Amino acid sequence: MNGLNAPGTPDVPAQPDTLLSLLGTDEAAVAFFTEVADLDATNPADHELEDGVRLASGARLEQFARAGSGDAFCFVGEGGEERPVVYVSLDGEAGPLALGLPELVRLCLVAPWWRDAPGRTAEELQAVADEYRKDLPDLDRRRDLAARALGLDPAELLSEAAALARLVELSRGPVATACLIVGYDGDPLDPLFGRLFGPDMPPATRD
Repeated sequence: MNGLNAPGTPDVPAQPDTLLSLLGTDEAAVAFFTEVADLDATNPADHELEDGVRLASGARLEQFARAGSGDAFCFVGEGGEERPVVYVSLDGEAGPLALGLPELVRLCLVAPWWRDAPGRTAEELQAVADEYRKDLPDLDRRRDLAARALGLDPAELLSEAAALARLVELSRGPVATACLIVGYDGDPLDPLFGRLFGPDMPPATRD
């Protein structure tokens, strides 16, 4: 992997551009990401962005997965799975989630409820996570099965707090500017994390 990936993160499968294939074909990975993390990569060729949705920079915007709502997960620019990933909502919001598919995978594994994070305090986020686990009592087992299917050691995944803090870092930095999305009318979409996270959200860290 190249310099786009976050430093100090655990190793990912050795062969390049394998994660996306596994996300769409491996039984354990598909079960977790489609049913728990709401990321469906089973038929990436079938996904198309709304007409006119594009990067302000003119760089390539390639959808590779979708949420159940129809929201889009997209790669930015040219290359493989090391490219930045942005989320484009049908509600007119967009923003970066990760620098590379490996980082997105880790976010979804440890905090599949990340969409509920903006504007919440650490205590409120804990309540969201607790509710998620209440609805999915086998969440940890399914997460560990998916992680191993993708070549990751569950014990080496980031903490929930560190994964969410990384979203804060990306939403406030130059990556957000480089990944600015505009709609069919040419106006920028609203920031995905326009409402800053709670004031007691810790700074981005690496385990």
